[in-house]
Amino acid sequence: MLAIFATQITLMKKYSVAAFCLLLTLAAIAQKPIPKKTVSKTATKSTTSASSSPVLKSENDSLSYAIGLSVANFYRQQGIKLNTTLVTKACNDVLSNKKPLLTDDQANLLFMCHSNPQLCAHVKDDEKFLVENKRKANIKTTASGLQYEVVKEGTGMRPNANDTVTVNYKGTLTNGTEFDNSYKRGEPATFSLDHVIRGWTEGLQLMSVGAKYKFYIPYQLGYGLNEMGTIPAGSALVFEVELLNVKRPQ
Repeated sequence: MLAIFATQITLMKKYSVAAFCLLLTLAAIAQKPIPKKTVSKTATKSTTSASSSPVLKSENDSLSYAIGLSVANFYRQQGIKLNTTLVTKACNDVLSNKKPLLTDDQANLLFMCHSNPQLCAHVKDDEKFLVENKRKANIKTTASGLQYEVVKEGTGMRPNANDTVTVNYKGTLTNGTEFDNSYKRGEPATFSLDHVIRGWTEGLQLMSVGAKYKFYIPYQLGYGLNEMGTIPAGSALVFEVELLNVKRPQ
């Protein structure tokens, strides 16, 4: 039953830390443009050059520059040539509340793909599966990207996000590999809907007691880019779910 429960795991490890430091550094630079100074016509060439150079005027300036040195050296060692213009744009977009060119999920995937190309290939295969699956006439898609198929409708109570539900289910990867099955255990599972993966929290609220649905859950609504037991990181999940009972909190 491990496969349906939500979890919080730190993503991106060393890459995320370095990227965060880089953003902090460039954000500081972006917020502190170097003031223009009027240079007299009689100023020497050396004086002009010195006046246009950044100056470490405070402890924060020095700390920002030190972080920049550390991050630049880190990425150079990784063989990554950064486009600092685009990194600065990302900082400015966030600081000015503009819509970024990438979502958080897309950015996280780029970091992970750099260190693990196999993960990137796996995610792309699953995304292709979901795109093709979405075209089927019997598949419905919610605003979050959750896909579902109604196998049988129910007539009973429909759960809310904080209700406790009892279900039977089977979980597989998109290639059909099974990773969890309450039917084989011989007993249904009971849990609160606010303690499971987002795809389940949303999907079960579409059902009524007695219904049986099939969910196709993108990795963003499942375990993200985390590996969970036998479920590879970045996996889309397929669940057949039968809602047996709903219990309201006391």
